[in-house]
Amino acid sequence: MVYGTGPIKGFATTLIVSILTSFFTAIFITRLIFEAGLNRGKFNNLTFTTRISKNLLTNTRINFLGMRKVGFTVAIAIIVVMVGIDFSGGRNYVVRFDKPVKPVEISEMLKPAFEGSSLSVITITSDDQVRISTNYRIADQDENIDKEIETKLYEGMKSVLGDASYEEFTENMIQSRQKVGPSIADDIKVGAFWAVILSLIAMALYILLRFRDISFSVGTLASVAFTAFSIIGLYSLLYGILPFSMEMDQSFIAAILTVIGYSVNDTVVVFDRIREVKGLYPKRDRALVINDALNSTLTRTLNTSLSTAIVLLCIFILGGDVIRSFTFAMLFGVIVGTASTLFVATPIAYEIQRRSIAKKAAKEAAAK
Repeated sequence: MVYGTGPIKGFATTLIVSILTSFFTAIFITRLIFEAGLNRGKFNNLTFTTRISKNLLTNTRINFLGMRKVGFTVAIAIIVVMVGIDFSGGRNYVVRFDKPVKPVEISEMLKPAFEGSSLSVITITSDDQVRISTNYRIADQDENIDKEIETKLYEGMKSVLGDASYEEFTENMIQSRQKVGPSIADDIKVGAFWAVILSLIAMALYILLRFRDISFSVGTLASVAFTAFSIIGLYSLLYGILPFSMEMDQSFIAAILTVIGYSVNDTVVVFDRIREVKGLYPKRDRALVINDALNSTLTRTLNTSLSTAIVLLCIFILGGDVIRSFTFAMLFGVIVGTASTLFVATPIAYEIQRRSIAKKAAKEAAAK
């Protein structure tokens, strides 16, 4: 909300209001409904399972910590293959045709004219309208650059423009023109950097204050950082491949920050359970405590992630092209965030705790 502008600030405001409203209804309204139902005897036989889910994932004995080396290896590999996203800016042209066109075919027509520069063609609103993005000579200040690019567009797509002249193409078929210069792109990059960094620090401090354990804080920080880097890496690898925008804009940053919040929420539930089990069995082996906690919250973790993913998948399929990139980042982030809680955050917290316990035992042995 602080670093966002326009629709993103509106999205952040709506999200904050919805979280507060959900908190209020979950604590007060739901309680009133249940108390009223119990007092009238209508909820005496109420169950929260079905025949299918009754015995699903009950009494699981998965050794999550035993797989931590594999989890660490995969996480490091994903970060290593991550490549940077272009922040150099560019020009966007929305072009409407007289008939439906395929973005892939338009891209192939224009590639020779813009060789050596980035080129993205995606469908906008309808099959007869596309957005063409390129960073061709974006740093040049020549006033004739726009005319040169529009000439390249006209010549490259001449076979699908029919009998339209150059003047008709520029005046009637090009619906909009937009230039994002390097200075604007730098502002987006700086804002995105500080938004992500400050959110990571805030989350780490919150976990530290909540659990009074540095291991949980470090585990959470590593988990959300891995989730963010994974989304950025995926967008880098798929840029220009998928038939929708894969640009790093403010919508993309909003998606990352939302996923970070979701991932931390999932991690807090797991850590709460670990603290609870540790309090019940203080002398039990720490690995056994953490594995029991992970297994006991596995159903809740998967149910929450699956329900969220189903909603996002529906929005991704049925929503418009404008929000498709946002929902794709959210969908991928929910999946990665769930996995990072199980295989990154918790194992890292365990490793720190294990070494701390070992050091404490060594000091006690030396004192004797």
